[in-house]
Order: sequence, then C-alpha cells, then structure tokens
Amino acid sequence: MPGGRLTQQDRQQIALGLAEGLAYAEIARGLDRPTSTITREVMRNGGPAGYRADLAHRATEQRAHRRRPAAPPRGPAESAPQPHGRDPEAVRAYEELFTTVMMRSGLPKMMSRVMVALLLTDAGSLTASELARHLQVSPATVSKSIAFLESQTLIRRERDERRRERYVVDADVWYQSMAASVRSLVDQGELARQGVGVLGPGTPAGARLENVARFLDFVAESLARAAEQAREVLYTEPEPEPTPDEGA
Repeated sequence: MPGGRLTQQDRQQIALGLAEGLAYAEIARGLDRPTSTITREVMRNGGPAGYRADLAHRATEQRAHRRRPAAPPRGPAESAPQPHGRDPEAVRAYEELFTTVMMRSGLPKMMSRVMVALLLTDAGSLTASELARHLQVSPATVSKSIAFLESQTLIRRERDERRRERYVVDADVWYQSMAASVRSLVDQGELARQGVGVLGPGTPAGARLENVARFLDFVAESLARAAEQAREVLYTEPEPEPTPDEGA
C-alpha cells in the first residue's frame, strides 16, 4: 500500500532498480513512494552498492521487535516541524545521505553526523545539548566529536548572549579545508624532495621522487590559486525570490 511500510517485494524491486542503475526517484515512481523513502531505505541498509533486499527486510523486522511501546520521543530532526515549510522526511533523508558522503571522504561516522547537523542548521551553530538531543547521543559522544572537528579546523566555539558555548561552522569551512589540503601537499612535496638528496638525483628512486615533488608542487599551487579565486562565492547572498507580480 502506498505510504505504508515497505514490503519484502518492495525491497526486491528496489534491489532490482539499483542493479539496473536507476535513480532513486525512478525507483520511487515505480513503487508509488516518495523519493525520500527510497533514499532512507537504501542508506540505512548498506548503500547503493551493498543493498540486499532480504537483509534489509530482516534488519527492519529486528529493529521493529527491539522498539519498546513507551519509547522516548524521537529527536527534533525527526519530529519537530521544519522551518521555511521544509518537508521533514526529505530533510532527514538528505541528512543521512550527506553523512554517508562525508564518511566516504574519510571523516568518522559520529564526526560526520555532528558536522552535517551544524551545516544544515540555518544559524550554522548549535549547543552541545542541542546536538546531543538532535543526534540522540550522549553529551560525552558530542564532546569527543567536537574536539576532533576543532583539531581539523572545521568548526569553532563561541559564547552566546546566555553565556552558553555554541559550536559554529563558518561559511568558509570549505576554503579552510582546501587550505589544509594545500599545506599537506606542500609538506609531502618537501618530503619527496628531501628523498632525492638521500637516494641520489641520478638514481631511479631519486628521479621518481623528483617527479612526485614537481607534481605535488603544481597541484598545490593550482589548488591554492583556485580556492583563493573562488572564496568570494562562499559569501554570495542568494538571489531574492521574485514576487508574483515580477514573475508575471
């Protein structure tokens, strides 16, 4: 039934669609379901490459059996109304998808969840208690994740008017990430060039390291230039929505 729980046959259809390379929206149309339902189902059960219909169905049944009748209310991201008329289901599915992508880039799971939670807030900041409630984890877990993200210069702390500590993701976090990548490339290039002196510039190993150093120098310089040129894009104000009269 459209809108009800996914059946095992539905999940087999999802697995078949993924195998055929269909987009989530196309699979959703075939099942008469919202795209967010398919996205959430796939991401909760192994992702596009690891989704298995029988395993997904079994895992869902096990989760249902573990639920208690008097379970605590779900976190704000899953129950509270969304601002600006956003679809809560679509926001949840997007948050899960974004977290998965961050994890694939190498960021640990909980750090990815905290980072995405901050990125998707309009204010760009949350307190520790707000993060813990939103992610349904302990304050200690949030604290560890915050410490890691701070060490990577991805977030910073500030005090609000009530003297509460808030964790902030700045608009130029992607620029800072690129700058950190440039510094890492420069360090690797210098290390490779040191190896040329140790192994000898006329040796095969020395020549290989010299080529590596020149390659890294070029990439670091190009990345730094591109990031600097594009930095102002991060501060571009969105275009105002046209009024009905202007759109006529």
